[in-house]
Amino acid sequence: MKAYISVSFKNRELLNNEIDTIIKALIENSIDSFVFVDKYRFQLWQEREMMQKAMEEIDNCDILIAETSEKGIGIGVEVGYAKGMGKTVIYLRQKDTEHSTTVAGSSDFRIFTVIQLIC
Repeated sequence: MKAYISVSFKNRELLNNEIDTIIKALIENSIDSFVFVDKYRFQLWQEREMMQKAMEEIDNCDILIAETSEKGIGIGVEVGYAKGMGKTVIYLRQKDTEHSTTVAGSSDFRIFTVIQLIC
């Protein structure tokens, strides 16, 4: 099984701890993970190639986890595509962040978390 983790490119670094936690939980459950924004870089004029590659990668996954603590339009596009392809969609965000009605309305599961770092 493989999970596509959808996260805002612009805010990816802000969510390092959250994404690392998701990846560790997936590994513990024998699920491979794929984070698009960690694997690819595109120029501004390559928007068509970017979306084609994202759709190919979503096609190769079983589930999509949308981390929306920091909103991004691309996340909504990926969620819509995954849902249209019959993939399971998990909506994930920190409890104190803005709700995404689009992603929530398209998701199969919703998880609102309170992140506490233990040092």
